Amino acid sequence: MHPASRGRNCAKGPATINQVNNPDRILYPLKRKGERGEGKWEQVSWEEALSDISSRIRKALDQGRKDEIVYHVGRPGEDMYTERVLQCWGIDGHNSHTNVCSAGARAGYAFWMGMDRPNPDYENARFILMLSSHLESGHYFNPHAQRIIEGQVEHGVKIAVIDPRLSNSASRADYWLSPYPGTEAGLLLTMANHLIQNDQFNHTFMKRWVNWKNLLEDNEYLSYLKNEGLIKELPQDISFEAFIALLKDLYGRYTPSWAEEETGVAPETIVAVAEEIGKAGTAFSSNIWRAAAAAHLGGWMVARALLFLNVLTGSVGTTGGTIPNSWTKFVPKPHTMPTPLNTWNENHYPAAYPLAHFEMSFLLPRILKEQKKRLEVYFTRVHNPVWTNPDGFSWIEMLSDVDRIGLHVALTPVWCETAQYADYVLPTGLGPERHDLHSYETHAAQWIGFRQPAIRVAKERAGQKPETTLGTNPGQVWEENEFWIELSWQLDPDGTRGIRQHFESPYKPGEKISINEYYGWIFENSVPGLPETAKREGLSPLAYMRKYGAFEITKDVYNQQEAPVLKELIDDSTSDNRHESLWSNKPPPKTNFRPYPGPFLNDKGQTRVGLILDGKAVQGFPTPSGQLEFYSTTLKDWGWKEYALPIYPKDNAEREKMPHITSQVHPSKINQDHGEYVLLPTFRLPTMIHSRTNGAKWLYEISQTNPIWINPIDAERIGVNTNEMVKVETEIGYFVDKVWVTESIRPGVIACSHHMGRWRLHEDHGSDRWNSAVVSISHENGIWRMKQSHGVQPFPGDADSERIWWHDAGVHQNLTFPVQADPISGQHCWHQKVRVIKAPPEVSYCEIVVDSQKATEVYERWRALTRPNNGPNNQKRPYWLLRPLKPSLDSYKANQIHPR
Repeated sequence: MHPASRGRNCAKGPATINQVNNPDRILYPLKRKGERGEGKWEQVSWEEALSDISSRIRKALDQGRKDEIVYHVGRPGEDMYTERVLQCWGIDGHNSHTNVCSAGARAGYAFWMGMDRPNPDYENARFILMLSSHLESGHYFNPHAQRIIEGQVEHGVKIAVIDPRLSNSASRADYWLSPYPGTEAGLLLTMANHLIQNDQFNHTFMKRWVNWKNLLEDNEYLSYLKNEGLIKELPQDISFEAFIALLKDLYGRYTPSWAEEETGVAPETIVAVAEEIGKAGTAFSSNIWRAAAAAHLGGWMVARALLFLNVLTGSVGTTGGTIPNSWTKFVPKPHTMPTPLNTWNENHYPAAYPLAHFEMSFLLPRILKEQKKRLEVYFTRVHNPVWTNPDGFSWIEMLSDVDRIGLHVALTPVWCETAQYADYVLPTGLGPERHDLHSYETHAAQWIGFRQPAIRVAKERAGQKPETTLGTNPGQVWEENEFWIELSWQLDPDGTRGIRQHFESPYKPGEKISINEYYGWIFENSVPGLPETAKREGLSPLAYMRKYGAFEITKDVYNQQEAPVLKELIDDSTSDNRHESLWSNKPPPKTNFRPYPGPFLNDKGQTRVGLILDGKAVQGFPTPSGQLEFYSTTLKDWGWKEYALPIYPKDNAEREKMPHITSQVHPSKINQDHGEYVLLPTFRLPTMIHSRTNGAKWLYEISQTNPIWINPIDAERIGVNTNEMVKVETEIGYFVDKVWVTESIRPGVIACSHHMGRWRLHEDHGSDRWNSAVVSISHENGIWRMKQSHGVQPFPGDADSERIWWHDAGVHQNLTFPVQADPISGQHCWHQKVRVIKAPPEVSYCEIVVDSQKATEVYERWRALTRPNNGPNNQKRPYWLLRPLKPSLDSYKANQIHPR
């Protein structure tokens, strides 16, 4: 039984067979014949595609144009696989979707604990607090949801959900808190204040694991707090008692009565939830991933305020608490590891966003245009920026420009809006048609899972020996991992580029590695306990993983900060008594290659391997102090001192001083008398998988439309009823949608799911015919227009397609959103201030209009919020922060000096 799912599935799992048998799926490599977007293709061989792609990459590498090769991934197949490929090529070419997804939450968590996401131990929790609908549709929601419901039903665990929308999760909760969007951090800090003022916090944990000494030793910063009126008195000494007095002074401003006025949540509800948190103590589980953290300017502070509650209760890394994700994740070492990169791609990590988590991916069209740069080869891997990202027309403009994008290669198992503008569409395998090795933060354990191509494995069990998945998958569908091996082999035909050596067989020197050899070596050498377990069953490690598909490595994942430092490291270390750090001349041995912050180096080049606490050497947290950072010296050192502590502006005067953490849709910025509302565009449907559900006909029979959720009070004000249309005006354009009148959304807020609105330019391809409309797009004098020709209708090719009864494909709202890049986390801030009116007769359903000049103006206004600072030692970015593809320390040195 799988340790995470425990054999249980969700609606999306069985629907995978729809995608496998979808008549619209791409079965053969296709090459563009006409103009990009014209819809003319010819079938080519993999050999022809590989030859063309590899020759272009080789030429760019030989000419030193390393930043012109980009792999842009929407959803990675497995940790470190493609990152390693790019590192072997010597390019800083990784780009991701993180900044439209989770960068805000990642930043908030990272500034606290180094590790950038939570793994709540729901199974053992005594109280659970979630922001958004995590139970039903959040990250790893199946493994999480079943444990949450078990706790609630079997053990009486209470649940609180903070969400302006009454989601399915909120409907199952004991407490539903529906604050004004943009005030969530203030709500959470009010709960924190209740715990602080009533001494309902874990003194022992905080004294040991919070970096309060760093704060109390910084007299300059303390004076700044006093001068700003944030504290009344300076601490009298450097003691834990003085720190607690400072907390009571600093957070006393966030009273329940203030919070009611600010957030709209009743004081008694706030106090009740705070009391539940205090009673749960070390068994308090919390979670935020997208939701408010991805919605607002300064959304990262929401995650920081949320984890503050865990810190106060001592529930970080504890049984029933919130475990840092890295402690429950395992990534094994491959047979070779290339040396770190010595390049830095400014297209992905521009100087304006030194603390971004991670690449500023959704700004790519803007960055390339501003810098007058181009890409030679641009891979999109299961990534659909035209549809997923804000300001999608800027992506169409970029992808249509052959002078900006030399060659666009779409690696995708299904058609999507972005693939319509590709030069090659290469069919990679769906879940049952590929290998990948993965490890997710689903519960309190470390495990690995091994996905396999079903038909190929069946043939191997029948005694056949297929060399690749080509020939076993349908048509000419090829698994991506074998594609990268072959492409890397062709990039270095004689081995002189230093690439080929990393793709040679560890068993047959000089020969190209096979996929069985790649994973066989890993399972034999890099997964603790697996060889011994396999041997007991008379199997090789590879055969064991092929049989069972998963392996649990350990359940010893709690309180890893207290783990002892290895004796051999202690023997080779020196201590810094003032900061209680232990420095070693050699880094600790590494068996788990999970994403992990650091290393932390001193001026002598030594690596910090732990802390000395109470006379014992323990590992601590991967942060600059080795402790949980209430006081983020990183934020201070990089020019953001006003946000170095968990903070929230209390009134208009403070909002003017703290514009970077005041939401663009804060209630003070919304004028309902002018028809203004907050649009919540990010909520997920439990049946959908972002843009990756194409071909899943069963799921689209369940969900086909994304109407505007609107409260009856607002519906009456606007003058609409359910199924009537409204025109939703954003800063850069508008879209037209139907409404659903419901009390499940707070007044003043409207909501629209981001899963729908799929479209295609051509009748027979471009997006999935089960769920997309045919549209026309025009562009004149900077104005983009999209109009629907027709919606979903029956089509030939599948018996069920004749039974299509729905017509609606929903509305592509994201096209009308300007890019709104948080200047600290880099997160796109999704919530929109909109004007909503009853749709006039001259507009039509799904109609979209966008002014590209206005889009540019909004981008520039948000860009002006940044502070392009170099940090200590003239670094471009803190070396310790996580980065998917991390270059050498020397690459972090900034060429241009920015004032601090």
